Amino acid sequence: MVSEWLVGGRTVPRRASGLTVAELVLQYWRFAKGYYSNDGRPTGSIGGIRVALRHLRGLYGHTLVADFGPLALEAIQLNLVRNGLSRSTVNEQIACIRRAFRWGVAKELVPPTILQALQALPGLRKGRSRAREPVPVRPVTDEVVEATLRHLPVVVADMVRFQRLTGCRPAEVCILRPCDVDTSGEVWNYRPQEHKTEYLGRERVIFIGPKAQALLRPYLLRENASYCFVPAESEKKRRAAAHARRRTPLSCGNRPGTNRRGRPKRFPGDRYTTASYRRAIDRAVELANRKAAQEARGRGEKPPAAMASWSPNRLRHTAATEIRRRFGLEAAQVTLGHATADVSQIYAERDWSLAAEVMRKIG
Repeated sequence: MVSEWLVGGRTVPRRASGLTVAELVLQYWRFAKGYYSNDGRPTGSIGGIRVALRHLRGLYGHTLVADFGPLALEAIQLNLVRNGLSRSTVNEQIACIRRAFRWGVAKELVPPTILQALQALPGLRKGRSRAREPVPVRPVTDEVVEATLRHLPVVVADMVRFQRLTGCRPAEVCILRPCDVDTSGEVWNYRPQEHKTEYLGRERVIFIGPKAQALLRPYLLRENASYCFVPAESEKKRRAAAHARRRTPLSCGNRPGTNRRGRPKRFPGDRYTTASYRRAIDRAVELANRKAAQEARGRGEKPPAAMASWSPNRLRHTAATEIRRRFGLEAAQVTLGHATADVSQIYAERDWSLAAEVMRKIG
């Protein structure tokens, strides 16, 4: 291996001529864990990065970085397709691997010509590959939402209702705090402490109308910097409801809090995550299906078709559909925070006025 790279007609010292792909993966992963985080918490991007680097290391970990090229990247691409990943997910994973090599170029660990070669591999196109197409995210009907709400814990049910009324993202309802909400106007303003497009310099404002205000008001009666929707409170209310339904006399059976012998102690966190929020909905849908089947069998009828589980992100699509139908496309874009980053200040103010008017009427 030579100790220099030829770049632009001149030689550049090579800092790590014998660097393997596995070593590059390790160094990039250390960087990514710190870079893709907010206040010590990993962002949603880190999971996809972990999976992409795992595929890269698994297939080509022992390969020298200088010997890694477009054919190797294409082999990873085909392997991801064979594993059943959707076309868009495959493209995201390949883009993540390219970013790792781009970072290596910036740190003078990877020859720039390697990155240039990797960019020659095109992404998968719709109808031009054997990868399955991703299923579009569809709105969840209000009937399904109502059927689910009946089996959700009180706190999570209020999270669902708040998200449905405002069209905010699941992460934004999870991190809601009293200090982030301006209650001075007729329509309240919620500015999340962090949001999806924060790194692009965009400001995120969520407008809260009268219905959502009535729902949220009790949750604002706490410390300003604490989270509004707390799992510990939800679990306390769930246990209280279960105790109220208890049929066994207190003198018999287990007393409250005494039937956890041998189980690992689990303490609810200070807020819901998007994953725990989603799991609560999954459990409620499962319980709703079980109850519906039991009631049908009790009537001597055939159990109805099971209700499919749904993700909280679909509530955002439901809100967007309603807003667009009633107020137009522009209203849906500005209310849900889809404005571009380079709009003028005047345009932003006009957008926010429109979004506030929408929430005054429906939220």
